[in-house]
Amino acid sequence: MVADRTDVQIRVIRPPNYAGPLLLGLLLAVIGGMAYLRRHNLEFLFSKNVWAFSALCFVLIMTSGQMWNHIRGPPYAHKNPSTGQVSYIHGSSQAQFVAETHIVLLFNAAVTMGIVLLCEAATSDIDIGKRKIMCVAGIGLVMLFFSWLLSIFRAKYHGYPYSFLMS
Repeated sequence: MVADRTDVQIRVIRPPNYAGPLLLGLLLAVIGGMAYLRRHNLEFLFSKNVWAFSALCFVLIMTSGQMWNHIRGPPYAHKNPSTGQVSYIHGSSQAQFVAETHIVLLFNAAVTMGIVLLCEAATSDIDIGKRKIMCVAGIGLVMLFFSWLLSIFRAKYHGYPYSFLMS
């Protein structure tokens, strides 16, 4: 700081950042354009699947840590200057990288997909062979990705006593 070391006051005027409002306007224009083009067929607004998928995406984004990244602005990853190794998972429980957020989001989405497959296998009227495949795939997704989520949690919170498939 120049003012701390000298008695000279330098006034810095930064221009406003219009990226956020511009992207919001673009998103609203795209949504409005789609609604205008489909004005005679707006049944997709009353679809339970569309609203369920939208709510699921919102929950996955919020539970992964995207808002923490938005507030704090962390780096994407960390490269160790001495070894050159790139770390995507922060070693502390007090911080996280953007890449870690993306990894947790994808792992949570995979666990959710496994649960959806299990529910569909139990309630659908399709062939029993396909239902068994859906059931095994759902169990596999849940087991594998939940185990990886626990591994990430154990790496961040040292001393956490529980693990599932991997340490």
